[in-house]
Amino acid sequence: MKLLIAADMEGITGVTTWEQVDPSTSEYQRFRKLMTADVNAAIRGAFEAGANEIVVSDGHWNGSNILIEEIDPRARLNSGLTTAPLSMMQGIDESFEAVLFIGYHGRAGSQNAVLDHTWSTKLSGVWLNDTLVGEYGLNAALAGHFGVPVIMISGDQTACAQAQELLGALEIAVVKQATGRYSAECLPLALTQELIRNAARQAVQRLKKGNAPDLFVMDTPILVTVDFLASEMADRAMRIPGAERDGNRVQVSAPDMPSAYVTFRAVAGLGGG
Repeated sequence: MKLLIAADMEGITGVTTWEQVDPSTSEYQRFRKLMTADVNAAIRGAFEAGANEIVVSDGHWNGSNILIEEIDPRARLNSGLTTAPLSMMQGIDESFEAVLFIGYHGRAGSQNAVLDHTWSTKLSGVWLNDTLVGEYGLNAALAGHFGVPVIMISGDQTACAQAQELLGALEIAVVKQATGRYSAECLPLALTQELIRNAARQAVQRLKKGNAPDLFVMDTPILVTVDFLASEMADRAMRIPGAERDGNRVQVSAPDMPSAYVTFRAVAGLGGG
């Protein structure tokens, strides 16, 4: 059983501020260790339930956060996002049986969600067709294209609830109760590691029994809509061939989800994402 663990950082144990996830700050080194610990907890739980191959995709910032010297040696690590074709989901293809999201956060504009955003703080919303998605939705739709379900997520209570609402009854590990964008009641590492480990184990056990959540698959062609915070961002994003605009919203059609994913990254990047 081959699994992908797609990891972000804002939803990691103890994280409540940008300084804790920014490589230029003194706090960052502490929290990349906690990120590695959360990922390791998921690896342990998945292997206990019968996984025999795990690939981890480091999906925060430039993708060089997880400590290779501390990650569970049974897993392989996709590190570096700058040139990775599929970014946060690097490595995903039909050979995987499921995806686990570790350290995810609520979508842009969420209430009681630590460091809420969607891909960039310069975007106020992202839609696939008519569906409002966070990063969990973008990444789940890409997995769904390859026939791979998302079976588990960890993060604050809002990220977990949003993912369940969109993706179905996946297993969750709530590592903190957000009380605002920069505040949360945080559980200690020993407890969150056990929560993540148990959720990963249960998710894989359900998968083996044929009780995984349904695939998240978008109807094609896919209309990608990105709402920018400022008009000059939309101005720049309109350099994409075939783009259309309504105010600060830029829309581009794509034939399938891999194309939509790459198109979204181009639109967000040109706009300043």
